[in-house]
Amino acid sequence: MHAFRSIRYKIFTGKYEPDGTLSDAVANVDTHFFLANPASQIIYQYLTRFVLETCRAVLGKQPSDLQVLDWGAGKGHVAYFLNRLGVRIRCCDIHRGDDDSTFGQHTPVIDRFRIRVDPLKHAYALPYASASMDAVLSFGVLEHVPCIPESLREINRVLKPGGLFFCLFLPYAFSWTQRLAHLRGDHYHPVLFSKSKVLGLLRRAHFELLDLWHRQLLPKNSAVYPHPHVFESLDLFCTEFTPLKYLATNIEFVAGKTSPETNRRAP
Repeated sequence: MHAFRSIRYKIFTGKYEPDGTLSDAVANVDTHFFLANPASQIIYQYLTRFVLETCRAVLGKQPSDLQVLDWGAGKGHVAYFLNRLGVRIRCCDIHRGDDDSTFGQHTPVIDRFRIRVDPLKHAYALPYASASMDAVLSFGVLEHVPCIPESLREINRVLKPGGLFFCLFLPYAFSWTQRLAHLRGDHYHPVLFSKSKVLGLLRRAHFELLDLWHRQLLPKNSAVYPHPHVFESLDLFCTEFTPLKYLATNIEFVAGKTSPETNRRAP
């Protein structure tokens, strides 16, 4: 776990400038405001770089050799950033008409940068061969799927032995922002997660937890900060080194594929 933590610290304490090309693509699109907002856009830069460097360190592969699945591509920005980093990425999303799906919303990023998204017709089944992916990414997706245990088992199936599952932007059960949203009648995140719940789900789906952390104490998507890197540094300090981390918006984790036999032997 310490190796993963050192990669996180290295990436999350870096300083990255907003991507002007992406900002231009989403200018004046209200539903994509967070991608033009430096405070929230740089989070995706941190996290996609973390995905790349973790895969490089753990799997020993260069970006162009990785097979990565963006599970629930949404607006396409995760694929955009990983493509810019040289990663070969496959995208999929459920084929339905609501604004959480790629296929039910305006998608200027996907359209402009010609990002292919495979339509999923089943609630959890994936149209990919078993053991075909080095990594699967869930950027704010797992909490929205109707069949979480089945989805995790399907993700496990398509991962290669030793493959990695990155679950990011997972809403935390004790988050002050999530609780405030619920009190205001906003149930966009109806399911909240604790570490014990994550461990139980991963164990049943034959995953091993490799690293878990709290992130985002301060609002980012709707807040515009004058010096976003300063606020991000403060946020990182609070969620890594103080008890305030237990009020953070999200928990995030990396899990590795294990065999059913390994899970049966586990205490």
